[in-house]
Amino acid sequence: MKPRDLSDHVAYEAGRGIEEVARELGRDPSELIKLASNENPHGPSPAATVAIREAASSVSSYPKAAHADLTAAVADRWDVSDEQVWLANGGDGAIDYLHRAALEPDDTILVPTPGFAYYGMSSRFHHGDVREYSLEREADFEQTADTVLEAYDGDRIVWITSPHNPSGSTMALAEIERIAAETDAETLVVVDEAYGEFADGESALSLTEGRNGFESRDDVAVLRTFSKAYGLAGVRLGYAVVPDEWADAYARVNTPFAASELACRAGLAAIDDEEHVERTVETTLESCQYMRETIDAHVWESEGNFVLVDVGDATAVAEAMQERGVIIRDCSSFGLPGCIRITCGTDDETDRAVETLNAVLADLELDDDTDSEVANT
Repeated sequence: MKPRDLSDHVAYEAGRGIEEVARELGRDPSELIKLASNENPHGPSPAATVAIREAASSVSSYPKAAHADLTAAVADRWDVSDEQVWLANGGDGAIDYLHRAALEPDDTILVPTPGFAYYGMSSRFHHGDVREYSLEREADFEQTADTVLEAYDGDRIVWITSPHNPSGSTMALAEIERIAAETDAETLVVVDEAYGEFADGESALSLTEGRNGFESRDDVAVLRTFSKAYGLAGVRLGYAVVPDEWADAYARVNTPFAASELACRAGLAAIDDEEHVERTVETTLESCQYMRETIDAHVWESEGNFVLVDVGDATAVAEAMQERGVIIRDCSSFGLPGCIRITCGTDDETDRAVETLNAVLADLELDDDTDSEVANT
């Protein structure tokens, strides 16, 4: 007895954790910093931490009330109906729900490359196929309607990541609106705004709800998460906001109690903790600017809580930085073997990351020069 053929499925490659790397290197975990997974440098919302402690004694009960309360809070946050909010076990859970609701066998989705691998993984889990549009490094990963529409071929879902991971680029709402207008009536355009709190612009919910001069559309959905700005990556909590016409599908595709009691209580506390979000965004903006100004390599402009850096040999640089106690993301798994991604950290973490990276780059350049001299003798 074996599982079905999974040869087309590629395992998701997550950023490595401090404990894992410390064991491998035989080091004390306190010697290392991790800037590989776009986590919140200030940790979880303090209000959420209190809520988790207080809710611990109630985890023997199913989270029906908490689930309903958080749904209402998110709906109020975005001025939509409760039915339009699909809570999920992280943003990836919301991706699964949208695919369950939309995909028939052999339907296709259109995704950006480089991009988040789970879009394609989830589609294949639900017996859909995957097509790609390219965000070109030479064009600074610019996101335009033309790029998407030139690749479009009647796909059931078009995924847009804005801000984009790993580059940090964004797509203007007018471009997203054009994609929705020029694709088939049965195509859903989903805008993944996992890093939306860090971006300088309006949410694509302006399109779904007909705000800020846009007409209301029934073919645009938005994905959000509590993992980044709210610091709740470990409890796994995200959601989709869907058009009115999609609202009833949630009850038919979600798992029973799609988010846990602890996650819902943490989310309820975090969503009102504006001070924590503001502090996180401020730190992120300062860290981004500092890295762009002081790293001795090309750093792309980013509206996420990370920067993408051109280092030539991502694996060599990532391994050398890890040896020196700084864990960053080798972007070879994104199809960018010359780039690393560094999460925006605290002031001290960012200083250490920049100092370490510049030292590694200088050492590698020196090694290259030495190799060249040897080859010429």
